[in-house]
Amino acid sequence: MAKTAHSPRQTARVVPLRKSTTIEVTRLACPDTQQAILISESFGLPVLDGEGIRDLHQRLIVETAASLQEGLGERAMQIHLQRIVGAYVGSAHGAGQFYSRAVTEARDATAKSACDARDEDVDGPVGFDGPAQRKREFAADMGVQAHALLMAAEGAVAAYEQVIGERWKPFERAAETTGPSVDRKAAAAQMAAFG
Repeated sequence: MAKTAHSPRQTARVVPLRKSTTIEVTRLACPDTQQAILISESFGLPVLDGEGIRDLHQRLIVETAASLQEGLGERAMQIHLQRIVGAYVGSAHGAGQFYSRAVTEARDATAKSACDARDEDVDGPVGFDGPAQRKREFAADMGVQAHALLMAAEGAVAAYEQVIGERWKPFERAAETTGPSVDRKAAAAQMAAFG
């Protein structure tokens, strides 16, 4: 007896919902102004003018929007700025997450180097930094960078509100319907034609 091959049933496509990155979540991931100053002073890094970065980016986006005013309609301007601000916020959030991982690695390396029984974590020869020190310095650099990008994102968010007149929210795709797909509906209509 011959078996017929059954084609596997296609299941509905499930689109995983991705939590949108808000400016509030980004602020939690990045060092604030006081923490950035403390990092800079502790590691001998330049102290950034966070307010200057924020104001510059706000002016930049407001002026860009003004130059596009005649060419874009109100809705097109909103969509355009939505994307630009989303890119700034996403960049700052990614930098904040990277900074958090760098801090964790620096803490782990510092804790390991404090243990006298571990030979592999001891400091390098005189005049050279040990692995824990390099990780701390790397985390400090990442903290200053994350703070700078946060300030740029906050400027972009403020510009959006100034130009559009409402608070910026991350774009969220509308939920897909779980009903039959267009292909399935078309196939059903074609099969109905056969009677």
